[in-house]
Amino acid sequence: MKQLILVFIGGGLGSVLRFIIGKYLNNAENGIPYGTFAANIIGSLLIGIILGMAAKNNTLTSNQTLLLATGFCGGFTTFSTFAYENHIFLRSGDFTSFAIYTIASFIVGFLAVFFGMYLVK
Repeated sequence: MKQLILVFIGGGLGSVLRFIIGKYLNNAENGIPYGTFAANIIGSLLIGIILGMAAKNNTLTSNQTLLLATGFCGGFTTFSTFAYENHIFLRSGDFTSFAIYTIASFIVGFLAVFFGMYLVK
């Protein structure tokens, strides 16, 4: 039960922070989802740092890892919104934004995880 509460608290905090970032960074004028991109990249960096710390000499406990990685990063990052925003690009015929957003999200996201893990080495 304690583990469920930790994931719940972390997920709630992550979701609220993602909402705030999206509210201020997503651009309604041109439809570019800077907020979602930022949340996903920051979340990727954080999960790299958190899991790197957890793996390095057990720096974090399993409960701390649940709260931060599964809960916070799980609530903070969002694949469903990313997929929806790509759907909007495709539906509007904006294939260039679709390609740039998708490719940049995957490449920069992977690099952020690797960089986060590198930072704690």
